[in-house]
Amino acid sequence: MDLSNNKIDFSTLTSSLQSDVLLQRLTQLNDNADRHSLATLYFGSIECLEKWSNQWHELSTIDDTIQTESVRERLATEWLIQLFNTLFYNQRVVLARSESEPEYFPAKGNKPARIEFAHGFFASALHEISHWCLAGDARRRLPDFGYWYAPDGRTAAQQQAFERVEIKPQALECLFTLACNRRFQVSQDNLFADFDTSGSTFAHDVYQQVESYIAKPQTLPRDAKTLLGALLSICIKA
Repeated sequence: MDLSNNKIDFSTLTSSLQSDVLLQRLTQLNDNADRHSLATLYFGSIECLEKWSNQWHELSTIDDTIQTESVRERLATEWLIQLFNTLFYNQRVVLARSESEPEYFPAKGNKPARIEFAHGFFASALHEISHWCLAGDARRRLPDFGYWYAPDGRTAAQQQAFERVEIKPQALECLFTLACNRRFQVSQDNLFADFDTSGSTFAHDVYQQVESYIAKPQTLPRDAKTLLGALLSICIKA
C-alpha cells in the first residue's frame, strides 16, 4: 500500500501572520473589529480569553522530561473538552472521551447530545467535532449523524466513497489542528487495503479544501467558525 499521498505538509497552509489574518476575517464575519470584541463574543470577557490562552500555552510548554506523552495528551484533551463544552453549552451537546471507538449520540429527553471521541485522543476529538460542525440540525438528531461507514478493509469502491465524504471533515480537522499549533496528517483509515491506493488524490483534495476555507471563511459551517475563531484567539498571543 502506497502512503505517499499522506506526506503533504499541511503546516505550510498557516503561519503566525496567516493565522492572524484568518482570525481577523472571522472577526469581521461576526461584525466585530478587535480582539476584545471577539473575546466578549466567545468567552464573555477578555479576562476569560486570557485564562484559556494561558492554560493552553502552559500545556503546550510542558517539559517532556517531566510528563509522559500520554499525560500531556490527557491534559490537552481535558482542556479541549472543557473549552468545547463552554463554547457550545447552549446547544445541548457535550464532548466526551470514549474508551473505545468514536460515536455520536443525539439528545434524548433531558440528556444532551454526546460527541464521544476514540480512546481519549486529541486528534480524534477534533475529527469528531468536525463531523458535528458539518452535520445540520436534521442529522444531529440521528445516531452517528446518519453517516454511512464501512470499517477498515474496505473495497476500492467503498474506499473512494469514504474519501469523498471525508474531505470536508478532515479539512476542518486540519484547520482546528493547525490553530492549536499541532501537526496534521490525513487519515485514509484503510491500513489493510489489498488494492493499489497510489492513485488516490485524497490528501491533495483535503489540502485544496483547507485552502478554500482559508480563502473564503464565510463558507465554513457556523459552529466551525466559532470553534476556529476561539482556537485562533487563544493560540495567538496578543
